[in-house]
Amino acid sequence: MTAAATPAVVYTDPAWGAPTVEEAVYGDAVRARIGPFRGPAALHEAVAGAAALIVYRCPVTPELLDAAGPQLRVVARQGVGTDNLNAALLGERGIVGFNVPDYCVDEVAAHTLAMVLAWERRLVPQHTGLTGGRFDIHHGGAPRRLGTRTAGIIGLGRIGRAVAARLRLFYQRVLAADPFVHADQMLGYGVRKTELPELLAESDVVLLHCPLDPDTRGLIDADALGRMRPDALLVNTARGGLVDAEALAHALTTGVIGGAALDVFVPEDPHRSDPYRRVLGLPNVLVSSHRAFYSAESELSSRQRVAEGVRQVLDTGRPPVTGHVAPSAAVVQPWAATP
Repeated sequence: MTAAATPAVVYTDPAWGAPTVEEAVYGDAVRARIGPFRGPAALHEAVAGAAALIVYRCPVTPELLDAAGPQLRVVARQGVGTDNLNAALLGERGIVGFNVPDYCVDEVAAHTLAMVLAWERRLVPQHTGLTGGRFDIHHGGAPRRLGTRTAGIIGLGRIGRAVAARLRLFYQRVLAADPFVHADQMLGYGVRKTELPELLAESDVVLLHCPLDPDTRGLIDADALGRMRPDALLVNTARGGLVDAEALAHALTTGVIGGAALDVFVPEDPHRSDPYRRVLGLPNVLVSSHRAFYSAESELSSRQRVAEGVRQVLDTGRPPVTGHVAPSAAVVQPWAATP
């Protein structure tokens, strides 16, 4: 291929560093343009003529696709969530869209369990107390006996099921609410199906593992929090938009619920959110910097699979089987067939 004919792949807001992993997949068959780009004008200029876009947090909009042009074949999400991928729009335009839905299942499940156990066993106040010179088994309060308690999972997809398997080792019961999973399937996972109000009322720990979409945005609002037990723990390692931050801050500061373990926020940095700033220092709140997905292995897997999926679309016109989220664009013209 000549340089002019070589397809361009644009990383709008790369999640990782230098694209050494991706270059090993692309070889000389693809030209990579790496962001971030300063402002919409620079972004639109960078994507012009691209054959593929790789997005992380960048929203897929009509304006972005228009700027790329009619030769755009594929848009890939560097991650699990698809809330910014706009699959409906991609399908309308005949553009393949895909994510990598299973590259970090073990990582998120392990991180979730770590947050639950650290909170339940009061490890953070114990650590800060002891390193500050206070040797006191009562500091942080008495932990709960998990073998007499109930855990409730909202969303029983890949990660939800992995979390359920781990929670069953500690909790007496595991409940789940998911309209897309039948009760018999849940029993096969050792989980009892419930409706959301029942789950909120009965669970000692409520864990969010559902996707973010128009139906689930703000799912955990003041009403939902009010249905929870006053000593319950809310865990969110899924998407920040699932939770009404103002309602959560009020619930945590007034004793509506017992505590929260949070890995995700809106905006991404909780220091930029007034509700979250009010609760970051509370002893009943445990936080991490949206890193539940992260390990050296998950990073490598995500990068390789996105690059391999993009190259597959450009070479064959066919999307990856796993993670295909724009079904009306099942097959596109391979790049080599471009007029």
